[in-house]
Amino acid sequence: MIKDEMIWDLSQLVESADPCSIQKKLDDMVVESKKIRDTYLGKIENLEAKDLLDLIELNDIFSLNFEGVTMYSHLLYAADSTVDFAKVLNDSTRRALMKVSQALAFVDIEVGKLIAKNPKLIVDPFLAEYKHYLERILRRVPYMLSETEERLIIIKDKNGVNSWQMLQGDWLSIRTFDIEIAGKIKTLSYGDIYGLYRSPNRDLRRRANQVVYENLGKDEMLWASAIRAICADHLQMCIVRGYSTPMTQSLIANDVDQKTIDNLMQTIEQNVGLYQRYLRLKAKLMGLPKLANYDIVAPLPNTPEKDYTWSDSRKEVVGAYGSFDLEFGDWVDEMFERRHIDGEVRKGKRSGAFCSSWLTGKSAYILQSFTGNIGDVYTQAHELGHAIHDYLGSRAQKSSNFEVGSCIAECGSIFGELLLTEQLLCKAKTVEEKQGILTNILDEFGMAAFQVSARVFFEKSLYTAIEQGDFLDGETVAKLWITAREKIYGDSVDWLKVMKWEWTMKVHYYMANYRFYNYPYVFAQLFVFALYRLYKEQGKAFVPKLKSLLAAGSSKSPRELGEDLGFNITSELFWDNGMKQAKEFIKMLEETL
Repeated sequence: MIKDEMIWDLSQLVESADPCSIQKKLDDMVVESKKIRDTYLGKIENLEAKDLLDLIELNDIFSLNFEGVTMYSHLLYAADSTVDFAKVLNDSTRRALMKVSQALAFVDIEVGKLIAKNPKLIVDPFLAEYKHYLERILRRVPYMLSETEERLIIIKDKNGVNSWQMLQGDWLSIRTFDIEIAGKIKTLSYGDIYGLYRSPNRDLRRRANQVVYENLGKDEMLWASAIRAICADHLQMCIVRGYSTPMTQSLIANDVDQKTIDNLMQTIEQNVGLYQRYLRLKAKLMGLPKLANYDIVAPLPNTPEKDYTWSDSRKEVVGAYGSFDLEFGDWVDEMFERRHIDGEVRKGKRSGAFCSSWLTGKSAYILQSFTGNIGDVYTQAHELGHAIHDYLGSRAQKSSNFEVGSCIAECGSIFGELLLTEQLLCKAKTVEEKQGILTNILDEFGMAAFQVSARVFFEKSLYTAIEQGDFLDGETVAKLWITAREKIYGDSVDWLKVMKWEWTMKVHYYMANYRFYNYPYVFAQLFVFALYRLYKEQGKAFVPKLKSLLAAGSSKSPRELGEDLGFNITSELFWDNGMKQAKEFIKMLEETL
């Protein structure tokens, strides 16, 4: 393997990595934001269409000019939060972004007032490219506060909910866990021990889960304090802004409506029996009377073991995307070639995986902890699907039209997982291999559609508990977690007692001002499974349709994107299409017995 092949090259994001140069760029960002403020403050409400277009495009230029330096700071810190330089730089960037947010807080407020007063601007030919961008602002207008209030909230958040989010992430990234492997005690980072969750050794999986959640449970006061503060803050902001429910903010952010999400979640509840059917089938394949929690995503015992090198994974993922579309394959390969993926496991690295859009470079950066199992290959395929979304969107849209809500943001990534599955199934030479591949995709489907739905129910219960006057200490939160979990799993799985602390490491609950992060994963899972069924029916004729969807960015709503494909996402019948594809995979697995 080429030296540093698994370590990303962030130098492409900045002209110079010199601390003084970066600080100068951050200072320039603040100065430029104040210039925009001086030019437009108090004047936007009287703008004509052409002048409003100039303002939107000026904001786009501004965000792109300073995108690289802020990305560099955040990604450097995500890669290793123990490095002093990364800590200082990240904090400096947070302060600069707070100042920028304060300086420009007036823009959306005044644009909102302008289009509320003159809604015909939304359909003005000058602004045709930004029609849906303006519609989204108009939807936020009833919940906007005065500029002074918005500026105060930005200050509050930096040292309030944002700090709780950072604390949770930092605390988890530096945790280490002692575990016996092959007769020796090893001290592992979370990224390392997480890889053991898919070990073929059942006892090792059990002990890995036990040691992680036993240790996280010892810090229950910390985790409960963080989640309590963030949730309570959100409920207060709902009152201040006038949101009708705790979910309203996320519905607006994700460009969807309550009816669509209610029908989505109702579809999940009506199909928990399907998921439990799969879990019992997997138990049978594993020779177990019932799965334990550490078996849910584990490999089958008879599946041939395969450790993937970085090069192996690259070949598989590039091949999967390339078989769908040669351009997709080339873009994925370019991500490896340009070292835009950080796969090295290290202490201080943020847990999980993510893809960060780099619109200026018409590309992206990906972080994951690669340990060589099949799950890591799927994670890579998933995140590279996000990168393809970025490649297409950054070439077709201005930055204001690429603020993609999470429901659509997951489409390219989940579709990539299905392409990888298809390729692996074609290569499978034995029944055992085929079973292993099918259980892997069904494991992923089960986690994203059903386990994540339990998280949605859990988050709802947190707000209900606070509104009822309950105090969310660690044990109370754990009980809510178990109740939501049982709504999905019933009696189909045995759980270690320490799994009541599983909520402590789910970063989604701690993300400041981003509540209900979870239902978009459920939305995307079923939406993409329905897309995949369409692809299997239409073949290559479907390729330009997917490209068009991903290239649209946020210039169209999810409902409009669905309509372009002949879907009505507000209907419960539509979500059943996604379930039908899952049933087909389960049937394929049953036929291997």
